[in-house]
Amino acid sequence: MASKTNKDLKIGDKAPDFACLDQAGKKHSLKDYKGKTVILYFYPKDDTPGCTIEACEFRDNLAAFKKKDAVVLGVSPDTPESHQKFINKFGLTFPLLADTDKKLCEAYGVWKKKAFMGREYMGVERSTFVIGPDGKLKLVERSVTAKGHAAAMLGVS
Repeated sequence: MASKTNKDLKIGDKAPDFACLDQAGKKHSLKDYKGKTVILYFYPKDDTPGCTIEACEFRDNLAAFKKKDAVVLGVSPDTPESHQKFINKFGLTFPLLADTDKKLCEAYGVWKKKAFMGREYMGVERSTFVIGPDGKLKLVERSVTAKGHAAAMLGVS
């Protein structure tokens, strides 16, 4: 049987594990959150319009996620230093993981060829994965629209 490619992740699959540093240099791995629901959202770049909307909406809904025993983790290829500036500027209150080598993005199949104004480049496809307390995917959502996304995730966490 052929092995699954990362873009084939689907509900019910075991979520790929990870080990990434956050803005403060603290290491996070999926096993750290065993027994909790994890909202793992991938975004292209710190302090850009869509990414700021999405991050601020997760910040504004964080208390509701915590009531559901869910944690929110943002992921982009930016550095921990860039993440810290983003957090400070917008008062973000959840970890941002620095996937500078793009291994986490590749494990979840979100590092893709993109096009903008006639130019092709590799980048992050805005995507969210809801991982259940058992480590299995409860939701796989790709090509996410930033506005309203955090509130929509409350319904599945």
